[in-house]
Amino acid sequence: MTTPSQPAPADPSGITPDTKDWTWVLDHPCPECGFESGTVDPDQVGPAVRATIPRWQDVLARPDAAVRPDEHTWSPLEYAAHVRDVFAIFDVRLASMVEGDDPLFANWDQDAAALAGDYEHQDPQLLAREIAIAGDRVAGRFDAVGPDDWERPGRRSNGSVFTVRTLGQYFLHDVVHHLHDVGAPTA
Repeated sequence: MTTPSQPAPADPSGITPDTKDWTWVLDHPCPECGFESGTVDPDQVGPAVRATIPRWQDVLARPDAAVRPDEHTWSPLEYAAHVRDVFAIFDVRLASMVEGDDPLFANWDQDAAALAGDYEHQDPQLLAREIAIAGDRVAGRFDAVGPDDWERPGRRSNGSVFTVRTLGQYFLHDVVHHLHDVGAPTA
């Protein structure tokens, strides 16, 4: 969640908010996790998401899943809660792109969501089930996208423009990157 160059924590949880615009991962491999999102075929997003679910469940089975590595970084439990919510957010965004015309996505503040959702105190067993449900749901939505819909556009509130294709690639990087953040296998 943090790097040494980020500013000091600005919320009551002690976590340093992530304010980076990660859309550059569509054009370049991620130097942190090694994932090359721009090379992902759109019809592989669903299967790739499903492949991450057991890895997240293994993370949640760790006895120290709720322990933060330092006071400014989410615990594996908090990262997993974030990923569950990422699954839900991208499910809605994908649906709006396939069903609408160039939708503008509502802003989502992941740090505010972590506080409001009390990520720090989630039940790991319940969260493991919720990740499976939410992950399978968004994977199924990606599976159902037809070839004529991969270039449909949508926009983030900061002006970033996506197609269904690039939204899937960007989304998959987020899920895989957070596996890297918690020291879990990414492939």
